[in-house]
Amino acid sequence: MSFGGPQWPQEPQRQGQQGQQGYGEQGREAYGQQPGGHGQQGQQGQGQGYGQGAGGYGYPGPQGGAPGLYSGPQGGGAPAPFLDAPAPGPFPGPQGGGPTPDWSALADASASRARRKRLLTIGGGVLAALVVGAVVATAVVATGKEDDTAKNGGGTPTAPASPTGSPTPEPTFSSVAPPPPPNPKDYISDPKKDRAPLTAEGLFPGRKLTMDGRPYTKGATSATANCAAVTQGGLGAVLKKNGCQKVLRATYVRDGVAVTVGVAVFPSEAAALKAKNQATGGIAPLTGAGVGDFCRATVCLRRSNAIGRYAYFTQAGFTNGKKVTTADRGVFRSSDDLGTFAFNQIYARGKSQASAAAGAPRQ
Repeated sequence: MSFGGPQWPQEPQRQGQQGQQGYGEQGREAYGQQPGGHGQQGQQGQGQGYGQGAGGYGYPGPQGGAPGLYSGPQGGGAPAPFLDAPAPGPFPGPQGGGPTPDWSALADASASRARRKRLLTIGGGVLAALVVGAVVATAVVATGKEDDTAKNGGGTPTAPASPTGSPTPEPTFSSVAPPPPPNPKDYISDPKKDRAPLTAEGLFPGRKLTMDGRPYTKGATSATANCAAVTQGGLGAVLKKNGCQKVLRATYVRDGVAVTVGVAVFPSEAAALKAKNQATGGIAPLTGAGVGDFCRATVCLRRSNAIGRYAYFTQAGFTNGKKVTTADRGVFRSSDDLGTFAFNQIYARGKSQASAAAGAPRQ
């Protein structure tokens, strides 16, 4: 590995050879031959490098003689006192000496480190390959188990145990559809189902009623099984012919207009419908409880309708005996209000009986 600058010698010289050759060959190996430098300077007498001159690494004498021998003050040829000293290393210290590094040991250490790094790299690769192989094998095994489960129809799910340890019962559903809720009209059409008490006060409760913000004061009420006795004109004969069982009446007053509403009860829906269609004449006005005579020897407004086994009739007129004309919208509106009230009361009767039947336990 190089960090710049001169490279380390590949093979350092031995000490025995350095003692004889000085820095000749080693200089060329480490630093190369520099033309015109410290090796060859154009004269053969200077020698090549730092040691091929007169015989070693000498100092020039005081007379400027050739390097290599210490000639003393006179430049004589006495042997150099340092000739037998060990040759300095390639990087001399301050005085030109110093121990030579053990290049073999350094090379061995570097090779050992390289081998250890290579072994660690190989071992890491082998370990990574083993881990990847184990993951792939696990995935293959898991996939095989899933395929086997799918082929065998899947595992049997286990139901969670109940807190007491007994199996949780599954909900059961009846295959029989529940019966529809009772229809209120069925109860006001069939006398076998229409068994609730029927009275004038039950059908016309309270002392007042309000229809669309218009208040009415209730007068007298009545109930009778003699249906023809509470009628005018030919209505009595019609009620009797169709089997009328009872007539319930009530009178209401508002703004000088009195209205008597009468509800006739029949044995069937068909009989009530016939009485409504055959109606002639009208229900007799009911006086009393603060209401005087009205609709006698004058013109009044008569209407009829039916629902279930009930037919209802209204007669409306002025309390002062005034004749009713088509221009008297107040009379028509009062007749509509009391007719709607009668219808609602009859339907409410059927609804209450149907609700009671739906809530009753089945036999």
